Amino acid sequence: MTQPKQGGEYDVAVVGGGLVGSALAWGLARSGQKVAVLDEGDIAVRPSRGNFALVWVQGKGLGMPEYAGWSRQSSEDWGGFAELLREQTGIDVAYRRPGGFMPALSEEDLQSRANAMMRLHNQPNMIRYPYEVLDREALLKELPFIGPEVVGGTYCPLDGHCNSLRLLRTLHKGIGLLGVDYRPNHRVERIDHRDGGFRLATAAGEVRAGKVVLAAGHDGARLAPMVGLSAPVRPQRGHIIVTEKTAPFLHHPTNYVRQTDEGGVMIGDSFEEAGFDTTLQPGVSSAIAARAIRIFPLLGKLNVVRSWAALRVLTPDGFPIYEQSATAPGAFVVTCHSGVTLAANHALTLAPLIAAGDLGDRFQTFSARRFHVPQAA
Repeated sequence: MTQPKQGGEYDVAVVGGGLVGSALAWGLARSGQKVAVLDEGDIAVRPSRGNFALVWVQGKGLGMPEYAGWSRQSSEDWGGFAELLREQTGIDVAYRRPGGFMPALSEEDLQSRANAMMRLHNQPNMIRYPYEVLDREALLKELPFIGPEVVGGTYCPLDGHCNSLRLLRTLHKGIGLLGVDYRPNHRVERIDHRDGGFRLATAAGEVRAGKVVLAAGHDGARLAPMVGLSAPVRPQRGHIIVTEKTAPFLHHPTNYVRQTDEGGVMIGDSFEEAGFDTTLQPGVSSAIAARAIRIFPLLGKLNVVRSWAALRVLTPDGFPIYEQSATAPGAFVVTCHSGVTLAANHALTLAPLIAAGDLGDRFQTFSARRFHVPQAA
């Protein structure tokens, strides 16, 4: 392992210990960096513990074709990433890539999705990926338990899913084995750039590092300006329902419903602008449950064992921000709402670039400067 750079006791301080921060810390440590992870602790909002656990490509990138290519790359690398984690920690994160479906409950919905996929793939500089639009008969061959209202759906063979709670646990075990100093209850209050590095004032004392990576989710909006960066993110609430375990019936993930490796069924996909309120809304839960039962009627016979609301981390256009600071060299911001899908990219591609101190030109599209371009008259 390298010696810490001038100006710090660590090569890199990663602010945020969720899926994004821990994947980056894992990749940074594998690149030979001495890393500290400064985590807020259990008082944090923690989207990493409330997500739907999809590794999803289908439909992503309309308006930013580079994001479609970035998502596809992560999907292609996810199998190797999961195997590296298993070899290191002995934990299987239950990653599977059988391909994913988006069932449609009306012909209008199916046509709308087909049109959206066509527009997506007709974008300039688009790296295309395989997909199919299936009628009901074709969909029944793959999803035999769909209800009578399902008219068809779209399919992409690059889609998959994992056990995201196990992924978070595995990453934390992995960074521990790599010598990363994980510090819970270290909410960062202030960041100063001086003496060739960074001084981070936390609730439990000061930490010094040669580089700093802001992977703090919602708190990035507060922290980024301290190092000359911008992270205009907002919360978006989503509800999830988990049923009791049942016999395997769904071997492919869908955007609404997926059966986990443990046998329970997760139901989700609500989008609510409610600020930082994570209160469960019975009306929302009822609506997503009713839709799920229309797609898979057998769900109506299962008991609900858990339900929660969690907060996505969204930028104004929904795409990630990857950027390094021009005024505080060595500072980076990484924020996205697809921490599971992009975990392989963050660990295997982005972290080595941050370790080297330069993102290069590839990530200019993902700069937050895109939100500050003056509108044409």
